[in-house]
Amino acid sequence: MTSNPTLADLADRVTADRNRPAYGHDALITCDRLVRVFTADGVEVQALQGLDLLVREGELMALVGASGSGKSTLMNILAGLDTPTAGAARVAGRDLLTMNAKDRLAYRREVVGFVWQQTSRNLLPYLTSAQNVALPMQLAGHRGRSRSGRRARAERALELLELLEVADCRGRRPHEMSGGQQQRVAVAVALAGDPSVLLADEPTGELDSHTAEQIFAAFRTANERLGTTVVIVTHDQAVAGEVRRTVAIRDGRTSTEVLRRSEVDAVTGHETVVAREYAMLDRAGRLQLPAEYTRALGMRDRVALELEPDHIAVRPDDSDPE
Repeated sequence: MTSNPTLADLADRVTADRNRPAYGHDALITCDRLVRVFTADGVEVQALQGLDLLVREGELMALVGASGSGKSTLMNILAGLDTPTAGAARVAGRDLLTMNAKDRLAYRREVVGFVWQQTSRNLLPYLTSAQNVALPMQLAGHRGRSRSGRRARAERALELLELLEVADCRGRRPHEMSGGQQQRVAVAVALAGDPSVLLADEPTGELDSHTAEQIFAAFRTANERLGTTVVIVTHDQAVAGEVRRTVAIRDGRTSTEVLRRSEVDAVTGHETVVAREYAMLDRAGRLQLPAEYTRALGMRDRVALELEPDHIAVRPDDSDPE
């Protein structure tokens, strides 16, 4: 028979918590109680309301959520296109709240690559695919302006196009390619600066399911072959189901997380992917329970909590009304 924790036990746990390393110290991306407030016509809108998120180096993950949940706002902040109102955000050791305009430009060129939903927004229409891929390297001063530098950029551009299986498009301009080819070239452009993180905001939103699979394969290739950390915002459940980790954002906070892992049957040797959903506990101790769970149990306004030795029980409020 087990007993509930004593006050001394709880005190020991609090002390242990204080001795732990700083939140997100070993993560490539750290968002700590991130807030973004917009003001329109004198009305304040909180797009992010204390969001917490950790992304480890080498991850391939998806962010999902309804329109207005805050996921695109988060992506713009991580891309260096927007500035948080409060909280903390760090990517590859860069503090996104303290960067000036010069720092932000260097950050976008050196640390992050970005792929937009609109295929036409990713590429310059008057340049060939190879020229589009070489351009970020030229802007970053890659190998200088000499003939050998130009040759090195051209070789690197071709390598990336071959990696993403669009080398045959190297001499074509965007209007001469399909939407799927354009997006794969866009991924090559985003990878040209050898970024620590590749961000993509609905990259398959304008494509059919078959082409979307090809685009996701390009992201997987970048992750597995180059070791690039990839974060994809998507409404496409097929894409979300292909990654090992999917984080849902609701009302400006991370709410639930689905982790997938492979399991091999000891008898048949057959491998299956098992998914398990978790509720996210933020830095303030807040928990967003899945709506279908609370509806099923009739939970609203308040719930009853019970502290057990190894878990917290959350039950519907069964107290008598006053």
